[in-house]
Amino acid sequence: MDVQNEPKPQGGDEASHEIDFVTLGMFIIDEIEYLPPTPPVKDILGGAGPYGALGARLFSPPPLSRSVGWIIDKGSDFPAALEDLIASWETSVLIRPTPDRLTTRGWNGYDEHQNRAFRYMTPKVRLTAEDLTPELLTARSFHLICSPTRCRELVTEVRARRSGLCNADGSNLPRPIFIWEPVPDLCTPDELLNCTNTLPFIDVISPNHSELAGFMGDSGLDPETGEISTKAVERACEQLLGSMPLQSFAIVVRAGDKGCYLARNGGRKRKVRPTGQRKKPSAFLHGGLRPDTDMEALFAGLLQDPEGTIAREEIEVDPGVERWIPAYHTDAKRVVDPTGGGNTFLGGLAVGLARGKSLEEAAAWGSIAASFAIEQVGTPVLGKDKYGRETWNGVTVDSRFEEFKTRLAFRES
Repeated sequence: MDVQNEPKPQGGDEASHEIDFVTLGMFIIDEIEYLPPTPPVKDILGGAGPYGALGARLFSPPPLSRSVGWIIDKGSDFPAALEDLIASWETSVLIRPTPDRLTTRGWNGYDEHQNRAFRYMTPKVRLTAEDLTPELLTARSFHLICSPTRCRELVTEVRARRSGLCNADGSNLPRPIFIWEPVPDLCTPDELLNCTNTLPFIDVISPNHSELAGFMGDSGLDPETGEISTKAVERACEQLLGSMPLQSFAIVVRAGDKGCYLARNGGRKRKVRPTGQRKKPSAFLHGGLRPDTDMEALFAGLLQDPEGTIAREEIEVDPGVERWIPAYHTDAKRVVDPTGGGNTFLGGLAVGLARGKSLEEAAAWGSIAASFAIEQVGTPVLGKDKYGRETWNGVTVDSRFEEFKTRLAFRES
């Protein structure tokens, strides 16, 4: 794969394209250590960045694959096999050669409850908004994995840098969607207030069940069974939503084999008037009320449109969301390695929201994306079926999603 200092279309096509998803997660080369007798593996594609990009890429066959943006700091020890793998995805990846350093590497270890231990083996390079090219800055959605304070800084910086940009037709960029994944080390009761102060900056907060419980000073487990407590998840979400009752943000809790829990406050959404339609004058413009005021005539005059029809402003009620979406895999034997499953979920969720899907359907996209990520060590195998359709692990994403959608019994948005 050619070294890329700017994201460029494959095959020399210089045409512009829209970016639906960008992750600011780091690129890491993983070493994974399992419980005996399973041997460890090395030089595995890892980090929140690649797996977030994978989640979005699964739902983006070429040429839509170019709508997925991410960043790699390539050190002197970068394996050629990983270069070939990354090239095969045909994304808008930004690769920055750094021959004077080693690529960021990490060690992962799991216990019998799939709790992960992690440590860096080489120095890390944190990504900032300054690392985003003008093209990547135009993304419809951004995946952030960081502390609450850093999240607020990143959102502010991204918005500031986008302010001078516009679409190809000269129109203003739409408001981007920010998906925040809190870092585990700072999911503590001491950081809860800091977390709630961050919620107005983002659209979706997505901790896993353990991280959410950490904010509440809880384990998140059922004391009798030792399994993930769905009641604890729901209770913690209710507390977070209660802290910002009028704020429109969503909580998506990733809960392993329990699936994911979606929670969002309801509210009222006024329908936007067509361009050029003027708002009816307020009552106070007609002077104060008097004892002999004809109230019926007054309100009829205020509500009539130019054709004499009574006009009523329609208000759409958002009932909010409280729903569990199950994990795709129901057979634990299909789960080979959970590494990166949560990041992949969020890539699928983010790109679904960026393309106008409802929170429920976008979460289903995330569940399907995660299902491919956890079926093997490393990333799923990209291929094609006899009809030329893209497959991952021999399965088309569309066929798996259609089957899952039937199981969930909901309609596409």
